[in-house]
Amino acid sequence: MALSDSNAASIRCYNAGAIRLFNPFRRSQYERPHVASNMKTSIIALVVTLLTLSGCGNQEMLVPIRNAQPASVDFSGRWRMREDLAEMREQVERAISETDDVDERRILQGMIASNSNRRSRSRNVGGLVHVFLENGQNLRITQTDAGLFIAFDRSVVEEYRFGEARMLSKGGARVQRVSGWEGDAYVIETLDEHGMKLSERYEMATGGDELSREIRLRSKEDLTITVVQTFARES
Repeated sequence: MALSDSNAASIRCYNAGAIRLFNPFRRSQYERPHVASNMKTSIIALVVTLLTLSGCGNQEMLVPIRNAQPASVDFSGRWRMREDLAEMREQVERAISETDDVDERRILQGMIASNSNRRSRSRNVGGLVHVFLENGQNLRITQTDAGLFIAFDRSVVEEYRFGEARMLSKGGARVQRVSGWEGDAYVIETLDEHGMKLSERYEMATGGDELSREIRLRSKEDLTITVVQTFARES
């Protein structure tokens, strides 16, 4: 037999072998009004919290990185890439193509069918985290007590705050961003809503005269491709 609306939220309780219905939202003659109201509010809040958690349970979240700056490490200075910039860009583009989960064949078919690059691309968007990746032949780095400022070829300046954990938006992409120190290396992680992840790792070598930048692009399906750039100190 179906329960009436007034008993929809009822809980069955057993007492001395008899079955009775108890509704936590029904006020008895012994209850104080504010007690019943508080209990109802608490139950509703709990239900909302559980529904929110269940909806977000499968989404990856970045873990904040420590913000303690090593006393012996200072990236400040001018740096010049040892590799050819055009070749580096090609490597990065290939890595993006293999990890953004965009089906290029579907895009091509859509372009042929609709004769519109914009329309076909909008229907096949995958990972977009790479819009936060900058490249340059020359870097100028300024390190403070609170963060790093990296200028790429004097055109784009990126700011990284030690121990940051924030949301960013750019070029239609909304991402999580964390950055901080892992030993003597500075690590930046960026994750988009599609599940594509960009990791960058800056670390000095050869007595501080060489800077290594490791770029890792990871697809939603955990395919990871790494590109390494090296820079010589100029000042």
